[in-house]
Amino acid sequence: MKTQLLLLALVAASFTSASAQQKVPAPAAAQAAPEGYTDMLAATITDLMRTGDPAQLKEISGKLERAAAVAPADWLPRYYQAYALLITTFQSKEEGDVKDKYLDQAEAALAQARKLRGDESELMTLQAYIHQARLGISPMARSMKYSGLSAEMVEQAKKANPANPRAYLVQANNVYYTPKMFGGGPEAAKPLYEQAKARFAAFKPATALSPNWGEKQAISRLAAYEKTAAQTAAK
Repeated sequence: MKTQLLLLALVAASFTSASAQQKVPAPAAAQAAPEGYTDMLAATITDLMRTGDPAQLKEISGKLERAAAVAPADWLPRYYQAYALLITTFQSKEEGDVKDKYLDQAEAALAQARKLRGDESELMTLQAYIHQARLGISPMARSMKYSGLSAEMVEQAKKANPANPRAYLVQANNVYYTPKMFGGGPEAAKPLYEQAKARFAAFKPATALSPNWGEKQAISRLAAYEKTAAQTAAK
């Protein structure tokens, strides 16, 4: 009983103490996560999906770091930590070298999730998204390298799971921002957004904690197409 209470206290402290600097000792990988861990991870994921504030995203990333220490056999805290750092990069107004450091941290977390045998399609999709973030820091200098890397990773993600809607969303984003002269642009991307929307409609996450982001982005992008078409028709 004392051991169970100690583990529960440990997981609670790990999630809620964002400013704590002391590292939480990690239990053995084979040991089950403490009672209450799933609920606390679910709450942290919900907070992550509801915010675009860089300060909050960094705080959430720290919570997920500590969650990974509490449940070292679970790949999801590392996956969501990488996602939080990625979104921080998109939302932050910091310099490019700082953003690159966030992405370095995101890739390190993603590598850990991969070692834990997480969902390969989801992990490769997130890696493709990180490549896009790298490109966005310096589009002119990085386009040739990172656009290709993102496209390659998306194809691997689709091969691993053709039903994964996030792979099509990230592919659509990549095509959207690729210059028309290289086969990209909004019109080239539209069918991919439509494919993503259709796959989101049919998609069911494996568990309540499994990756389930991106649908709103696809719907929003398609709504923008409709708005543009309506404005053009009204002229």
